[in-house]
Amino acid sequence: MGFENRIQKTFKNSLRLPLYPYSRYVILSDCHRGCGHAGDNFLHNEYLYIAALKHYFQRGFTYIELGDGDELWENRSMECIKENHKQSFEILSMFYTKNRLYTVYGNHDIVKKYANFAKKYFDSFYYDKMLCKRPLCPDMAFYPGIILHDTLKGHEIFLTHGHQADMLNSTFWPLSRFLVRYIWKMLENLGVPDPTSAAKNNKRKKKTEKKLADWAFKNKLILISGHTHHPMTGSKDSPYCNTGSCVHPAGITAVEIERRAITLVKWSINTRRDLTLYASREILGNVISIDSFF
Repeated sequence: MGFENRIQKTFKNSLRLPLYPYSRYVILSDCHRGCGHAGDNFLHNEYLYIAALKHYFQRGFTYIELGDGDELWENRSMECIKENHKQSFEILSMFYTKNRLYTVYGNHDIVKKYANFAKKYFDSFYYDKMLCKRPLCPDMAFYPGIILHDTLKGHEIFLTHGHQADMLNSTFWPLSRFLVRYIWKMLENLGVPDPTSAAKNNKRKKKTEKKLADWAFKNKLILISGHTHHPMTGSKDSPYCNTGSCVHPAGITAVEIERRAITLVKWSINTRRDLTLYASREILGNVISIDSFF
């Protein structure tokens, strides 16, 4: 199956959500939550991630996690990931309780597409403050993609992880997982980059992004993905946006959709005059109206 067939199949099986003029969505991707060891790239940004999600929760945003939320190629244990990132899962539970959490699976957490996985690992978690188990995200569903349907003008925004553009990370994901888990994970410590990763291989990254942008233009819709860890906003000629990731050393990036406009933002640690640290939100580029893509 070629790339276009894979992405088309994802589109047809996607969850549809309404995009009203007053809707507020925030989209983050590629958290790669790990087991808390030296290879856990999410660890250094976790408090920044929590601060950002608290900001969005208080302001009524719906959170969409666009794949690779958990690093399940390098790590075999989902319980280990939950144990080491309890505060992150606590805030995910807060969004879910308010019906404001939707999740898409990527290649590194593709096993979430199996219903028994969600039932086994997302029903409950251990809540430290009460020293007991509490519901996490009971009956959680993980989707291949999500379509936001603009109720005002009928435009569509397609959200998916983006790994469908790469056969090695989609069709042959078991092989890629094996290579990452047992070979490249060790070689990375010696400075050898992972050739299966679009985020770490510039040639693969550009090829993936071109495929996704061309498909979006051909199908006359806006496509938002993650996967390449390369934050960007598109245009009418290239209606492709990317959320970036939550594992960059300089901070995390996100796409906000509010008042029928798309905004790429960066969250990072800054310092006030009294030398206290705070989480700051910075707009990258311009706020782009959805209508300007069409």
